Amino acid sequence: MFWYSLTPLDVLLLRDAKPFTPGERAWAGSIFPPNGHAIAGALRGLLSAKQHFRLLGPFLCRQTDTGTKLYLPRPLGFVKSTPLIPLDWDTNSHLQQALRDQHQPCPLVKPVNQSNDDDEDSADAGIKYKYRQYLPYEVIQEYLQTGEIAQEDWIMTDGSHEDQPWTIETRSHNAIEQGTRQVKDADGYFVENAIRLHPGWSLAVGIDTNIDTPTSLRLGGEGHRIILERCDELGEHWASLQQQSQANFARGGKSIAYLVTPGAFERTDKSQGKEKAICRAYPWEWKLAHSVNANQTPGCLVSVATEKPVAISCRFREKVQESKSIPAPQVFAAPPGTLYYLNKPQILFQYNEQTKVNTWRKLGYSELLWINYLK
Repeated sequence: MFWYSLTPLDVLLLRDAKPFTPGERAWAGSIFPPNGHAIAGALRGLLSAKQHFRLLGPFLCRQTDTGTKLYLPRPLGFVKSTPLIPLDWDTNSHLQQALRDQHQPCPLVKPVNQSNDDDEDSADAGIKYKYRQYLPYEVIQEYLQTGEIAQEDWIMTDGSHEDQPWTIETRSHNAIEQGTRQVKDADGYFVENAIRLHPGWSLAVGIDTNIDTPTSLRLGGEGHRIILERCDELGEHWASLQQQSQANFARGGKSIAYLVTPGAFERTDKSQGKEKAICRAYPWEWKLAHSVNANQTPGCLVSVATEKPVAISCRFREKVQESKSIPAPQVFAAPPGTLYYLNKPQILFQYNEQTKVNTWRKLGYSELLWINYLK
């Protein structure tokens, strides 16, 4: 894989997956960081339209005094800096007798022996901490090695913008009726959000294609351009994380799967003679570890820590004229940072290159890093 940084020259317009027509819905939202489809579409304008390639990312990176540093989204299985664990893994919890829905993943709780409390610590010191929403490479490396993130590694330094490395600029568009000073009744007004990265921040992607850089390409709406530059340092960071992750996977035992790119878990369901696609926050092939009745075979998945899904808008290409396409149904992906708690590691079905769903992997979706649960 060859690694590159993508630095915008201006704002980016990356509309969300909601249908938008000026006049019908006067607000066009933006989604950031962009998904794999958006990055692949931008690269198609630079590479041959029929050239196949594989993506890793996109992630964020930041230029520092010591070089370019890779950043990953924060793991969602934490309350501030306090880790959560499945109730089934904490046998001393007073919540063991609580009623719960056995058809759902196990609830997450704070460990009984957890000593530090963020609210009490900050209240005693008279300090209100700001917590990182994107963690640098060295913190993630430590997380993979020890299964823990120290409280001080969550605290954001002033001016780093590690909570949100971009700002949202709201821009209105008006069309004036000819011969008047009035906005047109039809398609005359709409508002959209533009994304502007803070200085020093860029996107980071890995591509299995060597591209001569620096070069520019278009990303998002209205042809806004970005600078594509080779950055081998990002590749070194990722290779180190992958090496530790693979070692953790091979070690086995209780594990945590850390989703670092949107997870697209979709399957076709047939009910009442109709086919429909269903998405959920965890892979369909991962069965719950607790079975509801004796006829079920227990799986490995114990619990999930996630939040609202990421809407992805795809397109179908015509087989005859590949330059033409039509909108595809939306896919709702698990957000980056989602954590999966398993009794033992289990590979994803879409990692198999012989399957049709491997297309999602080639676009960078469903990338997992593995952590051993050592307590």
